[in-house]
Amino acid sequence: MSLLYPIKFEPVLHEKIWGGSYLKEKLNKNAKENSKVGESLEISSVEGSVSVVSNGFLAGNPLDELIEVYMGDLVGDAVFEKFGTVIPLLIKFIDANADLSIQVHPNDEYAAEHHGKLGKNEMWYVMDAKPGAYIIPGFSKEVTSEEVQKCIDDGNFEDILTKFPVKKGDVFMIPVGRVHALCAGVVVAEIQQTSDVTYRLYDYNRKDDNGNLRDLHIEDSLNVIDYSKPEAFVTKYEPELNKAVNLQRNKYFTVNMLHLDQTIKRDYYLLDSFEIIMCVEGEAVIESENEPVTVKAGETVLIPAELREISFIPKGEAKLLEIYYEADFEQA
Repeated sequence: MSLLYPIKFEPVLHEKIWGGSYLKEKLNKNAKENSKVGESLEISSVEGSVSVVSNGFLAGNPLDELIEVYMGDLVGDAVFEKFGTVIPLLIKFIDANADLSIQVHPNDEYAAEHHGKLGKNEMWYVMDAKPGAYIIPGFSKEVTSEEVQKCIDDGNFEDILTKFPVKKGDVFMIPVGRVHALCAGVVVAEIQQTSDVTYRLYDYNRKDDNGNLRDLHIEDSLNVIDYSKPEAFVTKYEPELNKAVNLQRNKYFTVNMLHLDQTIKRDYYLLDSFEIIMCVEGEAVIESENEPVTVKAGETVLIPAELREISFIPKGEAKLLEIYYEADFEQA
């Protein structure tokens, strides 16, 4: 019988100039009163924000030390061999109470050369959106670097961007190089590579609490931007009850939706990876060979790789994002 069990972590909360109260009020995050919390890092190996276990006999232990002790039993042999004590995915809830900066992320090669870090491909699942809310998921037309620079200089950068209306349940893949922004009134679950490298292109001339303009990263941005117009913005999928519906599969992460109104069992015998469960709606019990763990909307659980058979038991109805890393994706 495994010693390991489905693991929860203390959320790492980050206040942001664009943050709000949703994560505290709706997702029960332990934030200070009147704080503007923009992000809740649920599972993180990012330096300075490493997750710490909150449940079971491992409570109080940081994630990197856990991986060092349990290695492949926790994250999968292939994952441990490739990434060591770093889990390759960063999992967040984000409350965009105001517009985020317009930004872009580098690929692995550029991030490694300039920062010694991974690139940042990411995916958003929209958990909530106010009427009229939208995001910026890319350019509205094909552009050049000179055109982008001129629009920034002239203060009309938004003119060449797409404003895409969003609703609850929408899914967006944001690959490296794509100019993008979450905008006011949108709450998302974000799945991304473990990286904190973000280049700001445009920030509406906002000032921080000290009256200073936030730094922009124009040169790096222009070096990594994909200047084409995306062929599609939103990811299409067909919802189906009590089955794993794929939302995204690439060499960085696989994400499935489990929309449940009855118990299902998932068999992970052929998967050499941890699994992460983000509850985006409702409540469910996760049963393994050890003690059951309950996950509610706004909570996240790491299922160790050595736990092969898992039952998900919804309390009424629940929506769970099932996330994992496929080390052999290119050969699949």
